[in-house]
Amino acid sequence: MSALPLAPWRSPLARALHLNRSLVYARYVQLATVRADGRPANRTIVFRGFLPDNQLKFITDARSEKVEQMTHQAWGEVCWYFPKSREQFRLLGRLQLVQADEPDPALAAARQSQWQDLSDAARLQFAWPDPGQSRAAASAFTPSAPDPLHPLSNFCLLLLCPVQVDHLELRGDPQNRTRYDQQIATATSKDSAAASHHWTVTAVNP
Repeated sequence: MSALPLAPWRSPLARALHLNRSLVYARYVQLATVRADGRPANRTIVFRGFLPDNQLKFITDARSEKVEQMTHQAWGEVCWYFPKSREQFRLLGRLQLVQADEPDPALAAARQSQWQDLSDAARLQFAWPDPGQSRAAASAFTPSAPDPLHPLSNFCLLLLCPVQVDHLELRGDPQNRTRYDQQIATATSKDSAAASHHWTVTAVNP
């Protein structure tokens, strides 16, 4: 997995994470997807860090509704609010699922590493009954602890690759708002990657 240069929105986002680091819930984000019938779906998930190419990491269960929604529409948007610094980030991009049969060695390794980084309680949830189905018996929620070194087959690494980031700072009068848009241009140098990723940065009205 070749690393791309840090996107320009990474610095303000890192600053927001640092300023709000005392708040556990500052790592919670809302992810919006689209159902097969065109209606929106939204839920809260936990930010798990970045891959080297600016992709945001999350985790999900292969049995969850969001996975089915991604098969119809791979676009999603994250909304992230930081209470202490009073700023919001909206990150629009394509979602990618890294599953048990992932052919890319780097992505497979990232999935494996993420599983190992989870707490025992978080890993145990992937051994629970199918999410969203009729409530199972209480005994079904006390399975044997999964192997911490070998992910369960339904454990997935969920990636968001942003193409647009909207950053709103609520402090100030007027407020400050910046939009970052990714421009993809084919590389001409034989020594370069097949494509180079360039971001435009635009100050917009709040």
